[in-house]
Amino acid sequence: MSTTARLALGDYDRLIAEGYFESGPMLRERIELIRGELHVMSPIGPSHDELVSTLDEWSHDQAPRDRFRIRVQGAINLPRQTSVPEPDIVWVSRRRYWKIRPGPPDILLLIEVSDTSLAYDRGEKAELYAEAGIADYWIVNVPGRTVEVLREPKDGQYTSRQVFGCGMEVRPLACPETVLNVAELFREE
Repeated sequence: MSTTARLALGDYDRLIAEGYFESGPMLRERIELIRGELHVMSPIGPSHDELVSTLDEWSHDQAPRDRFRIRVQGAINLPRQTSVPEPDIVWVSRRRYWKIRPGPPDILLLIEVSDTSLAYDRGEKAELYAEAGIADYWIVNVPGRTVEVLREPKDGQYTSRQVFGCGMEVRPLACPETVLNVAELFREE
């Protein structure tokens, strides 16, 4: 029998509002709510940080501002999965999110940069995002210097997985006129 207490989304939001994560054992931890459980996120290393910054710049340069907003390491709501993950980059529908986080209908592209969390991002996170119906999920595989594109979610799985390496280009489903050059993404100068 499991003794893990599960949180509802409202409980999680209440803990945030009450400052629970601002002191005590959770101070300075990066936290996500995944399937009702609090998960401590991995610390961010320099390559992860650099790739998130590069993807942020690319997103702001390429995404039409009248159609998309770009969120960097911001929370999203996946209510059916009782989850509030914080993906590295999310392109969302152009509107304001004052009272609620973006949810599956708002999410047009979701990117996780994966250096130490590759198995988790390919496994539990991919399943979570597929169950939520996220149509375009990219994993930036830092050790492999590739972008893994997962699409066509069905029954909690992605039925399409393509790997793009250096010399290849990736295009978001929601904005196919936008191109990410994989070699440029991993350029080190």
